[in-house]
Amino acid sequence: MDLEKRINVFVELGKFLGQFSTPNFTKNDAVLHNDLFFDGFKHQIKLAEEHNGWFTIENITFAFNNWANALTKSNITTWVSKYNFNVYKPKQVAIIMAGNIPLVGFHDFLAVLISGHEVMVKQSSNDKHLLPYLSKYLEYVEPSFKGKITFTEDKLNDFDAVIATGSDNTARYFEYYFRGKPSIIRKNRNSVAVLTGNETPEDFENLSEDIFRYYGLGCRNVSKLFVPKYYNFDGFFQGMYKWHPIIEQTKYANNYDYNKAVYLMSEFDMLENGFLMIKEDKSYASPIATVFYEYYDSLEQLQDRLQAETDKIQCVVSKDIIEQSVGFGQTQNPQLWDYADNVDTIAFLLKI
Repeated sequence: MDLEKRINVFVELGKFLGQFSTPNFTKNDAVLHNDLFFDGFKHQIKLAEEHNGWFTIENITFAFNNWANALTKSNITTWVSKYNFNVYKPKQVAIIMAGNIPLVGFHDFLAVLISGHEVMVKQSSNDKHLLPYLSKYLEYVEPSFKGKITFTEDKLNDFDAVIATGSDNTARYFEYYFRGKPSIIRKNRNSVAVLTGNETPEDFENLSEDIFRYYGLGCRNVSKLFVPKYYNFDGFFQGMYKWHPIIEQTKYANNYDYNKAVYLMSEFDMLENGFLMIKEDKSYASPIATVFYEYYDSLEQLQDRLQAETDKIQCVVSKDIIEQSVGFGQTQNPQLWDYADNVDTIAFLLKI
């Protein structure tokens, strides 16, 4: 199967996912094989919701909308145009996926198949319903994909390279276990926002999307703020208010109550508004319903620090004051060429 065919298959998948980009699914009769797959995918979405309390219909459809927007002919062609796809003998690439947000491992899956390789997927038990069904759709659109996509719950065997995502602890295991294979091993990362005091109400509302989408469970969620000395958080809290219904979600509320109790019993200083707490802390990874903050003396010093600690950071959000930062509200809308951990997955796959 040539590259053009592979591109076209994923374009069709993007059209299929576009029907599920809002909680009110809209069937499009022009989508290929819809009579076979539309109702079945609705059922898989229901199973995903029931299996994982963090996978609300709003978050699932948000993920689908992002992928529907990304998987256009123009986007995919732009993405792959910089590479020389010369895979004459496909390799078997294993992917160990996280399960923190819906379809979190899809980019790796896409990269392996668009490169011309075969994929062996080991999913997280938290996110096991959506991708296998979408894979069946791909195989139906393009029968040449049959036999090139495998899902397993067993120990990985007979693979040529691996892409594994996990915590810092599991990454050490991955590095040891896969030491004889070409690999990309992903560890914990978090995203930060740099504020100056010149933000507008719209900036803060956009930032709230970076903080609260997926309940803050993604590596692209902002979990820490850098602010100047004597920063006034009133505008920040006002911008967060649009997300106040989040406290009605039981799992989120339980985490909020638990973390608040811990902070109060430990006599930590923190500010809160009934659904979000902010606490001064040097760590990057904050608990659910909490955002850490830290003061900076100068933007130049902060720029140097963020550069030195880039291995801990997925995204930096700012209003064009930090190099290579993204705008407020944009962390959960990456392009196909925005690679996790800044590791070019396609380049890796074309060298194995």
